[in-house]
Amino acid sequence: MKIIVLAGGLSLERDVSLTSGASICKALREKGHDAFLLDVYLGLEYDKDKLTEVFTLPDGGLGISDGIKTTIPDLKEVASRRVDDGRVYFGPNVIDLCSLADITFMALHGSVGENGKIQAAFDLLGVRYTGTGSLGCALSMDKLVAKQIFKMSGVPTPRGTSLKYETKDTPLEELGYYLPLVVKPCNNGSSIGVYICHTKEEYEAAVKQSFTDYPEDEIIVEPYIKGREFASAVFGGKALPLVEIIPKDESFDYANKYQTGGAQEICPPVSIDQATCEKIQRACELAYEVLHMEVYARADFIVDESDGEIYCFEMNALPGMTPASLIPLAASAAGMAYGDFCEAIIEESLKLRYQ
Repeated sequence: MKIIVLAGGLSLERDVSLTSGASICKALREKGHDAFLLDVYLGLEYDKDKLTEVFTLPDGGLGISDGIKTTIPDLKEVASRRVDDGRVYFGPNVIDLCSLADITFMALHGSVGENGKIQAAFDLLGVRYTGTGSLGCALSMDKLVAKQIFKMSGVPTPRGTSLKYETKDTPLEELGYYLPLVVKPCNNGSSIGVYICHTKEEYEAAVKQSFTDYPEDEIIVEPYIKGREFASAVFGGKALPLVEIIPKDESFDYANKYQTGGAQEICPPVSIDQATCEKIQRACELAYEVLHMEVYARADFIVDESDGEIYCFEMNALPGMTPASLIPLAASAAGMAYGDFCEAIIEESLKLRYQ
């Protein structure tokens, strides 16, 4: 098959996306496919009359990925590389190459890549792509909307409230929340911008930083629940084996997620009983269903150490596919090697949406 692996863009998760894309592209090429790694924003300068040559270029476009740093990327520097004014998000030849491909493998993470906008554009343009469609991406990317749907549908999730810039100084007493708390963005992944606050000073600093450092349009405040962390993935509507995450530090933050030794990941977990494992898996399948997700996804859970209750925090429409990512580990435990899993995602996407 001719496959474009679409990654990069202007997301804070750009490095993660490019690393996911490189891993996917390499695996598909090893499987005999004509796969090419393409940055959705920077695109590829190439003769439009010879674009079919791109799929068989020797390097497969893999040179655009150089690993994940411990700090988030400089998006202004990335944007400055565009030779045009950048008003159109798609870079040079992106639409043409995706249209020529048998399918576009979505390796995008965060912001525009995961909020449904690109999926909606592809639907209108007739471009075939992998994974969840525009509606499921939009619903899951907004953590407050997802939380509200969870509560209406019986998916166990912590209560939470949102703050915008004009309401950021609202006292905790008026919000009805008590320390410790978690402050996190409504529309980011990879634990970027997540703060665990034990004091009022930490909380106020976290809110201020959320609206200045990244910045965010809206943030969520929710209770901090101490317990064991688990990733639950779904493929084709059925839950894969759980992965238990034991961070080196207090939280599974951006650095811990993607740097060697940042966390211990156990699949299947051994710290909880089978009944609790299945309870998490059924809750994950329900979350997948009510958010209108398709093909594959991954949810983040915590089992409260005080009472054993489970809580779903969020659902990821395009979970990481890097060598350190959780869903390939879960797929491996279910008997699917990495390359086989990439092919299975393509096959399931084609069957679900294009046949």
